[in-house]
Order: sequence, then structure tokens, then C-alpha cells
Amino acid sequence: MGLLDRFGKLLSKNFQQTNEQFNRAIYNYLGQTVVFNPENDDTYINKGYRFNSTVYSIINLINKTACMIPLNVYEIKNENELKRYKSLTNGYQTAASLQKASFIRKNALEEITDTDLHELLERPNPAQSYSSWIQEIIAFGKLTGNRYIYGIKPDTGPNQSKWKELYVLPSQNVEIKSGGIFEPIKYYCLDYNGQFNIEATDICHIKDFNPYYDGTGSHLYGMSPLKAGLRALDTNNEAVTTGAKYLQNQTARGVLMSDEGDLNEVQAQQLKEKFRNTYSGSKNAGDIVITPKKLSWINFGMSASDLSLIEQYNASIKDLCNIYSVPVVLLNNTESSTYNNVIEAKKSLYQNCIMPELNKIRDELNRWLVPTYGEKLYLDFDYTNISELQEEMDKVVDQMSKSWWLTPNEKRQAMSYSVDSDNQVLNNYYMPMNLIPLEEDMTIDDNEEKSVNIDYNKIYDVKREVRTDVFSTAEEAQNRAEQLNCNGIHQHIDGDTVVFMPCADHDEYLKITGEELKYDEDEDNKCCDDDYIIKPVKPGSAVERGLKNKVSDHNEKYGDNPTKRVTYRMLQSVFNRGIGAYRTNPGSVRPSVTSEDQWAYARVNSFLYAVRTGKFRGGKHDGDLFPSGHPLRSKKKNLTTKQTYSNYPQGATNNAKRMLGWREKYGRDVVKGGTVVGWQRANQLANRENLSLSTVKRIHSFLSRHKENAKINPKFKGEPWKDKGYVAYNLWGGQAMVSWAKRISENE
Repeated sequence: MGLLDRFGKLLSKNFQQTNEQFNRAIYNYLGQTVVFNPENDDTYINKGYRFNSTVYSIINLINKTACMIPLNVYEIKNENELKRYKSLTNGYQTAASLQKASFIRKNALEEITDTDLHELLERPNPAQSYSSWIQEIIAFGKLTGNRYIYGIKPDTGPNQSKWKELYVLPSQNVEIKSGGIFEPIKYYCLDYNGQFNIEATDICHIKDFNPYYDGTGSHLYGMSPLKAGLRALDTNNEAVTTGAKYLQNQTARGVLMSDEGDLNEVQAQQLKEKFRNTYSGSKNAGDIVITPKKLSWINFGMSASDLSLIEQYNASIKDLCNIYSVPVVLLNNTESSTYNNVIEAKKSLYQNCIMPELNKIRDELNRWLVPTYGEKLYLDFDYTNISELQEEMDKVVDQMSKSWWLTPNEKRQAMSYSVDSDNQVLNNYYMPMNLIPLEEDMTIDDNEEKSVNIDYNKIYDVKREVRTDVFSTAEEAQNRAEQLNCNGIHQHIDGDTVVFMPCADHDEYLKITGEELKYDEDEDNKCCDDDYIIKPVKPGSAVERGLKNKVSDHNEKYGDNPTKRVTYRMLQSVFNRGIGAYRTNPGSVRPSVTSEDQWAYARVNSFLYAVRTGKFRGGKHDGDLFPSGHPLRSKKKNLTTKQTYSNYPQGATNNAKRMLGWREKYGRDVVKGGTVVGWQRANQLANRENLSLSTVKRIHSFLSRHKENAKINPKFKGEPWKDKGYVAYNLWGGQAMVSWAKRISENE
């Protein structure tokens, strides 16, 4: 993609002008003048936030809660998964949906650090931190329905296409200036201490829905929530004002007068003083007043209860809370403030108010701000650490323990722990052994001999044949030499082990047998036929006798066919694997199985059934142990080659993939870091190939020598792919590979 194409694409993302045909249909008249805003935003601020304690409390509650949610920077890995993630997070959020969203985000996005975008968001402008900046955006939006973010770019230099400072404009002082039917929004005018016009492309205008279309462009402004709640706001203000006036200006409760009209002013004053002295006070409460004249009472005004001020005030608070989707319980409403109600109210605040607001801001920043910093970047708020939206821990633990279809690292994420990138085994799936079809042949032979208290973890020094005519001891090789009618023995190095073969040298052995030794000294993972490395059971044990009896019985019936003939070593390997399966997950074993030997014998029976019938009744297993030529025989595992490692951190793979992605995107002329060997190593890590010990040691050596390249050079902050040292360092796995490679190199 050329520079002009990229610039054009960037403009199209930031461009906010609508189509001419749409404009002609919507606008009756739109000249090159200020678009009139029918809303009086000053009223919402001066009579709302600055005057009304309820509105102030609601806005502050929203602000303080929202600013605690972190805004992270990610690199997009999968566009389709990102669409699924956005669709899921834009709806009503629950603990379950958040967990699912976090799994999808893992496939869609990869979090990155130390970019220019991080630096900008940490301090959007010299006068503000991220917290105060995001609070201004939210507060103006909740009060006026409009949020104006003003971006400023450098006048010159390599970063003149990137926003370097971001300011929030006072929305009550911003007007839209039209350029006519072809350009409904040409400028945004800040009418404060004079007028200041700002290009439309330099403003990110985030507005709430406004259904008022009058043909003059008034719908270009957002509608304030207080527009719908204006009467509730007025009622709340008047209730407080009236109550204050009532308390400040209380008059006499009424007039006591004679029906005959014969009381003069002096007599009236005397009657008042006598009444006050004789009948007022707590000691005269409930006393009887007797007068010689007929008197009547005329009431003055109404009491606070008669005016229903408290009821009207409380009703208006609930209306204002409903407008902002804030539970009234959180405003110290003691009528329903039980512990459980408060917990549920906090959940509702996040689900119905905070998250929709932040998602709206996120989407607009990804449209307007992010493209200037890179095409594959994405901003997103991290909701996974909101404690109110987390299920009770015991429920989560129980659910995760039963979710075998998730990897341990995915379970760690679901429980708000970080991914353990140093242990690759935590990225594997672990399926319970009891999840097999019901028809699986796991029949137990009641006549089988069983061993008692045999320690299979103990290593016995047993002489054995490693491969055909390859022995672990010189004595066995000498015995074989006598069988072949040759003299002496010779040695080979098999990895780190010395093995013995018959005959004085290998050439003599080849002349006698006519076969070449299939011997592996490289990392090609090749293996010869009949190559079974086993962990021998104790000689003379009941297990050994039982397995040998099975070999004899099977071969007596089916051994004439070479593809069905079994050996003791075959069954011993199957048996040992059964022991391992039992010990790895004993909770998955069927209740009828009472010992590891019983479970292992059942596996042997299943294997023999497959050998003689040519099919499995259930899941496949031990395919590498079938006789040569058997239709179920699979490619055997190589257990005699040099030790290799595949459990290196996923983070190392991600670093290598990122470097390869940069080379594909920008070309080798731009991404100049790394040697031919380094790029080959990156391909190895990206494809999760096995690494030999010598390769791991070379990786450790390289990363140790170049640890100063672990961080991006500051002058390449915006274009890290041009940092040769940083690219070369991450081709070998980067920082994620350091501790793992060191541990393997030093311990082996």
C-alpha cells in the first residue's frame, strides 16, 4: 500500500461529512452559517450540575467509577474474532459473557506496551492526567449529550500526522459551523472569550442520539439526558428551594379571635401571654384550655407534610436516577440499602451505565484517534477486573475444575490471574480418561494375576535391547555376536548414551546381516522399526508373568500372521502407559476399577482386541506399538533421538510472529534488523518446532549478550519495526524467552 493510499484511508476513517444526496434529503435550508442548537446547555450545567445536589452526585458517581477501568492498547490479530468480540461486549454484560469475551479477545487481540499511543493516553495534555481527561469527557456527555475532543498535531517533523495533545472542550460553548449543503460540518466554533474556529477533522465529536430533525441541522448536536428529565430536575430544585424558604420564613401558625368581636388590642395581648405562660411547654401537654368567651381559630399557610415536599423530592430523585441508569440505592437511599441490594446495584451501575458509555467512547477513539498511530492497533477498556461482575470464587473454581475443554491458562484468565507464559504445558488441553464411548472394550479378566505393592516409579538396572542388535550392555552384545558367528563387539554414541553392537566393527556387522543400522544422530526425529523404549517391570513379578501369558495365548491363536503377532515388549509398553494414565487422573477412572494394575490390564485387553480385529471399539490408542504391517499401526514416536523441547513460552512465539508480520507488512527494506539465522529462528518459534538443547543454549547466549535491546529505542517509539536491535532480539523470542532458556541451559 502506497503512502497516498494510506493517507487517503486515514482521511476516510476520520472524515465525518455525509453524502450530498443524503444532505439534500435531510436539510431544508443549510447555509454557510452557525447551526442553531435548540438545547440550552447552560441550563443543564448551571441549573443541573452546579445547582442540583442530586445531579452532581449522579455525575460524580459515574465519573469516579468509570475512571478506574483501564484503557489498554492492543494489536489486532484476527479481524473476524474482533467483530465477534465487539458484538459481545456491546450488549448487556454478565459475569459469564465477560468470561466468554475475554477468551475471544485472546484470539482477536494481543496487548502491546511502550508505544506512542500509551504515552499520549497516559498524559493527554500537559495540564491533565488520563483520569481527569476521561472524567471531563464523560461529565460533559452526561450533562449536554455532546463530547468534543480537540486534537493538536505537530506543525513539522516525522510525527506531524499523529495527535500529540488532546483537550476536552466545554460543550456548552461549542457550536457547529456549516459550509453549506456539500459540507454540513465545516468548523467547530469555540465561543469563549471570542470565537475560535477549529477544523472539523481536528475534533472528535461524540454525541448522544437526537431524534429532533427540523431541517436546519439541529440533529447534528446530541440530546442531553436532562432534556427528557427537565421537569424532574425542576421539581427537585423547587422542592429543595421551597423547603428552605419554609424553614427560613416560618410565620404564626394562625389567628385566635373572639366570635363576638369585643377583644381590644390590650386584651388580646394579655390573652396571648396568659396562654403562653399557662399552657405552653411539655409539662402542660394534653392540658385542657377553658375560656369565658367563644373563640375561633383561623389557620395560616400549610405544613411541610401538607405540601408533600419530601415525597415530591424523593420521586424526583428516582426520576433523575432512571434517566442516567443509576440505581437510587447508591445515592444513600436508606429505604432499600441492604447489603445484597447494594451489591446488585453496583452490578447494575456497571452493566447499564458505565460500560455502554465507555464502549461509545472506545469506538469513537478507534475511529478518530487510533488510525493515526497504526492500522492494526485497537483501544479497549478492560472490564475483566471489575470485582462486582465476578462470580463468587467458589462457584468459579467449581466451574473451572469441570471445564476440561479449557486450557489451564484460559482458566487462569477466567479467574483474573495472568497467563503463565513460562510453562507451555498450561496451554494444553487435559481430557478426563472416563470420557470414552460406552462400547469401548475395557473388559477385565477375572483370572488375571495382579501384582501387589509394586513401585513402578523405581528404576531397575535391567539389561535390555535398545533396538535390533543394539544393546545397553557389552555382555548382551557379546552374546549376540556369538549367535551371528562374529568376534568381538563395537560401540556407538546414542545421544548421551554409549550403546553396544555385535562384531568387532560395523562393517563386519553389515557384511553378516546385510542391514544398515538406522541410527539417529541429528534432530530429524526419524526412528527405526521395532524401536520400543520401555520402562521394565520388576523381573519375576506377577505383572511380568501375566503379560507373558497373554503374549503366549494371543500368538497361539493369531501369531501365524506376522501383522498380528505381539511381543512382550509391546504389551509391557501398553501396560506402563495404563499405569501412567491412572496416576495422572485417578478421578476419571471408572468406579468399578479398584487399582492401577486393573486399569492397565484393561488397556492391554483393548490393545489385543484391536490387534486381532483390525479396529478399535472406542477411542484410538497406542497406534505406534502395533506390529509392522498392521493397518492400525501409526508412525511411531521417536524416543531415542536427542532430547528436544517444545514447551517454550507462548510469548516467545508471539514475539517471533510479530516480527515476521512486520517483515511481511513493511518489507525487508524497512525491517532491516536480524540476520538470516535470526529469521530462521523466528520461523522455528512461530511454527512451534522442537528445539534441541544446543539450540536452546544458543538462544540463551544470544539473549544474554543483547539484553540491552529488550526495549524499543525511544527514537523508534512510533515505528518499532525500524529498531534493528529490538527486531533482532525478538526474532530469538525476546524477553518472554529469557528465563525459560536460562533455566533449561543451566539445568541440563
